[in-house]
Amino acid sequence: MLNSAAGSRLENLWDDQKASGMSEPELLLYRSNLLGSDKRITNYGGGNTSAKVFQKDPLIGDEVEVLWVKGSGGDVGTIEMDGFATLYMEKLRALKGLYRGLEFEDEMVGYLPHCTFNLNPRAASIDTPLHAYVPMPHVDHMHPDAIIAIAAAADSRELTREIFGEDIGWLPWKRPGYELGLWLEKFCEANPQARGVVLESHGLFTWADTAKECYETTLEIINKAIGWFEDKTAGTNAFGGARFNALPPVERRDIAASLMPAIRGMISGKQHMVGHFDDSDAVLEFVNSNDMEALAALGTSCPDHFLRTKIRPLVVDFDPGNPDIQATLSGLGEAVETYRDDYAAYYARCKYDNSPALRDPNAVVYLVPGVGMITFAKDKATARISGEFYTNAINVMRGASSVSTYCGLREQEAFDIEYWLLEEAKLQRMPNPKSLAGRIALVTGGAGGIGSATAERFLREGACVVLADIDKEALAAAAHNLSGRYSKDVVRAVTMDVTSEDAVAESFSRAALEFGGVDILVSNAGIASSAPIEETTLDLWNRNLSILSTGYFLVSRAAFQVLKTQGLGGSIVFIGSKNGLAASPGASAYCTAKASELHLARCLALEGAPEGIRVNVVNPDAVLRGSKIWSGNWLKERAEAYGKDTSELEEHYRQRSLLKRSVLPEDIAEASYFFASDVSSKSTGNIINVDAGNVQSFTR
Repeated sequence: MLNSAAGSRLENLWDDQKASGMSEPELLLYRSNLLGSDKRITNYGGGNTSAKVFQKDPLIGDEVEVLWVKGSGGDVGTIEMDGFATLYMEKLRALKGLYRGLEFEDEMVGYLPHCTFNLNPRAASIDTPLHAYVPMPHVDHMHPDAIIAIAAAADSRELTREIFGEDIGWLPWKRPGYELGLWLEKFCEANPQARGVVLESHGLFTWADTAKECYETTLEIINKAIGWFEDKTAGTNAFGGARFNALPPVERRDIAASLMPAIRGMISGKQHMVGHFDDSDAVLEFVNSNDMEALAALGTSCPDHFLRTKIRPLVVDFDPGNPDIQATLSGLGEAVETYRDDYAAYYARCKYDNSPALRDPNAVVYLVPGVGMITFAKDKATARISGEFYTNAINVMRGASSVSTYCGLREQEAFDIEYWLLEEAKLQRMPNPKSLAGRIALVTGGAGGIGSATAERFLREGACVVLADIDKEALAAAAHNLSGRYSKDVVRAVTMDVTSEDAVAESFSRAALEFGGVDILVSNAGIASSAPIEETTLDLWNRNLSILSTGYFLVSRAAFQVLKTQGLGGSIVFIGSKNGLAASPGASAYCTAKASELHLARCLALEGAPEGIRVNVVNPDAVLRGSKIWSGNWLKERAEAYGKDTSELEEHYRQRSLLKRSVLPEDIAEASYFFASDVSSKSTGNIINVDAGNVQSFTR
């Protein structure tokens, strides 16, 4: 099987009623989104679509032929109208007169902006000539697993003929670019009956007169390939059969959570990496197979797969039949170093005088027998998508090796794509990373006002955030809110009772599994109580100390364990209180517990410094708005302590402050961000009071 739904065919989702009345560009968008909605058709960011449309020239008023084609860097599944480049077909055809041959094909990219129609700012992609020179109104270029399995087989040409006859042609490998566009044009002229072509080690082109016919042709060809493979491979064992059995799900995840911080620490020398774990059926079948190591060493075939997954994966030395995680961890460093050396040797063998400098030599994909696949990249979305691309590559290897011999992309060809000067130029145009890019934060009390505001501040700076809270309902609401505004990729929620060792350990394990580790801990979970000393029960006293002192100890201890495993330093921020420095009437349990937080932070700052782990404290005061601790009896109790009505308390606190200002959750978040970010890289053991000025809590 070559798809995520075994034995299934792609469903025709075209809705004539919905498409009725759409313009040609709108039909192109509709078709593109339908095609991109199924990873069996193309992966994220892969493939492209186009339509040749007659439109009125805004300058001369005449009807001219315009190529609408997916712009550079877009994704057909999520593209909108502004994601298409538009170019004059007349000017694109005129480029043929400027072409100086294969040696100079890269310079043709520089001419594409001169062909822009209607001042469209969307940059045209390198694939533009491939669509322009196919002499049909509508063109799809997709990367279906079933087709690439044919394209990556040793006898790819013969298989294409066997399956499709004269209906679909075949072209040998050619790097995407201007020359391939001319090849496609020549093929179409020589084979007018063909409805498409398989590109060796690359993918599928199909074309038609209408948007609907083009969409249906693409689905028909892919479904035909899926059916052919199912018939050919029925009853056979993929990848040479199973060598290992998959471990139980909980054990798989525990092992991945142990491996990921260690790997992350080894590969984050230039920038902090974020991880993703996948133990889907397709992945487990591959990593547990007899042929996995031999096939993995061959690398991927499709250029889109390769650019996301590097030359080849790193196979982790782990025996699920005799699991010894400590032995695996002990050998990881040497394995990672060997991979780096091999990658540097590959670069040295293949580079040219003008090649870009050696990039990050670490693996992207890590295959663990019995466990699954781990991927690392500069952010969570890229790590996840890299895993999806390698799953596509697994599907391709399954198909090709089942009916023929699988062929990865030749090493020099792979290098020529990875270190292509045009690809380097694209990388150089990428914006600078945000200040917390690649960082992973865990925020306790994450559902409250201060916790959620802090999480949002970190997300705004590019961090991944794990929200931890004991209140499941509020936690779900906070996570839903932040995920909706910053994407599901970067927000996770874990139910955590900070007084439970098991709950704390499970939460940090979940952070490691979801993102690869932790860099920032904001210890913010809290309660508040108020009672005269003679009315302070032992239960009340213990509850304050349990949450505000023991809870801070437990999450800090867990954070230290992960941070030391990674070896990347880190930042721990305690959300303390003015009451940790200044006494308040009728709150001895709360004030004592908060004072213990301050001294714990100082102790941890001493222990963490040799490891680059910074520990600092933010002391709020009177953060009423959005704070959960003010939703219970605390509001009434503090008002009574000061002889005020509850409605007067905020104004009381404001007037009590030196600056006569209210303190908001966002103010505490800003101070937490300061301590979490590199701008405070030389600060540890410090306290910032965010209280609008309270002379009693001056630290000196």
